[in-house]
Amino acid sequence: MATVEAPNQTDTISVDPILIKAAVDSVNNALEMCNLSVGCVGLSAVPPSTSGIVTGIIGVHGKGSGFITVNLSERFAIKAVEGLLDEKHGKLNSQIIDGVGELTNIIVGGVKAAIAGTPWQLSHMTVPSVIVGTGYQMAYASGMNFLNVSFEHKDAEAIYLADLIMQVSISLLPV
Repeated sequence: MATVEAPNQTDTISVDPILIKAAVDSVNNALEMCNLSVGCVGLSAVPPSTSGIVTGIIGVHGKGSGFITVNLSERFAIKAVEGLLDEKHGKLNSQIIDGVGELTNIIVGGVKAAIAGTPWQLSHMTVPSVIVGTGYQMAYASGMNFLNVSFEHKDAEAIYLADLIMQVSISLLPV
């Protein structure tokens, strides 16, 4: 485990560097396919408070069991999927929702490949599901390990900070 100091605080958080690297590399590789660039702007070892309107989720199993979520603002989801498909949609529609499922699949597949041969190795993934909307809450099993990584999109045309944010959360219970 690596200890990362929280900015401007004396508290520290413990996060597994294997999972951090897997999440960051997988997001960067996936978004490169979408012609987008992001920067990692935050790490947390607690369950996320989702802020975006579109959330892709995939269940995973192996040496750990749980799920990985990809939470995006509507603007971020549209830009990412338009880049992935090389098509303009301009608004949230069924193609964008399907594309978020595929983007989630690409990211989770990248995480799965990156943690092969580690204590977190995954052997199975479910098909992606996509939640559209806000105000939902996720319940977690006791004893789960969490990693929430926040990314900021470099979108000069965005007006609101929330439009720039994407979160990838890994929630695993050792088996």
